[in-house]
Amino acid sequence: MLQQTQVATVIPYFERFIKRFPDVSALAAAEEADVLRLWEGLGYYRRARQLHKAAQVIMEQHSGDFPQSREAVHALPGVGRYTAGAILSIAFGTREPILEANTKRVLSRLLLYRGDPEKASGQQLLWRFAEDLLPRKNVGTFNQALMELGSEICSPRTPACQVCPVATLCPTHKYGLQDQIPARKRKPGVENVDEAVIVVRRGPCVLLRQRSEKERWAGLWDFPRFPLANCEAPPTCEQMAELICAATGLETTPTRLLTTLKHGVTRFRITLYCYEANYQNGVDRIIQPTAWLRVDEMKNFPLSVTGRKISQLVNT
Repeated sequence: MLQQTQVATVIPYFERFIKRFPDVSALAAAEEADVLRLWEGLGYYRRARQLHKAAQVIMEQHSGDFPQSREAVHALPGVGRYTAGAILSIAFGTREPILEANTKRVLSRLLLYRGDPEKASGQQLLWRFAEDLLPRKNVGTFNQALMELGSEICSPRTPACQVCPVATLCPTHKYGLQDQIPARKRKPGVENVDEAVIVVRRGPCVLLRQRSEKERWAGLWDFPRFPLANCEAPPTCEQMAELICAATGLETTPTRLLTTLKHGVTRFRITLYCYEANYQNGVDRIIQPTAWLRVDEMKNFPLSVTGRKISQLVNT
């Protein structure tokens, strides 16, 4: 949960998750939809799906015991070299290095490394250095201290070099190059896009679809949505009827623009026009699983953040 997410945000999610899935067997036996529902709002949903799959592998291949060899840990879904090193060193005291955002910065400054730490050459150098630094004992404590050093003292801007325990060993501090090392990444340009989402009503029910493996929010449920090209203003209800039919095969009568939402996904800034429509005729052509649900049933399905906001508007 802490990958790409701050501790303060994670704590309530972690507490709810552990209460529902207190051990690996409970998580492995759960339905994916239940796992995603508890993860809803944290984003990066691939983490939840891989965590669920990893629990199943642990139950099926390791009799419910977390593996302790590097190869077996690496083989778990969603576990890369950093996660494996952190688990093995902290939980089992194995002499394994770690390399993440904070330790990359610390090690780059200790090496006076001016290159890009994200490139292959930089990664190889830093991993090798991280391994060379490992003590014979208390490896987990050392790795945690290294991460804490980067988090609390060796910060990206205005690091607290005056209280750093390794300042005398740091050439970056000696030459005053803290603002240049590590090399800054160029932020990708932000792209503005427009999308439409449709709440299709059929009696007391609305239409939801499950998002596919190739889409963002894979595995979550959502209202039918599609991109809008050259959108300078919200489409009219007549235009939406044509777009809905082309995208889903359903004949509908759009009744109103329910709301307009703005949100960000990676480098995209999305303007989302949300419409309501009444089902008239036709069979939906959406390939992914679909379901006609009563409004009160939607609370049991994992939705995207915008999908949940829309569902709450539908409730009213």
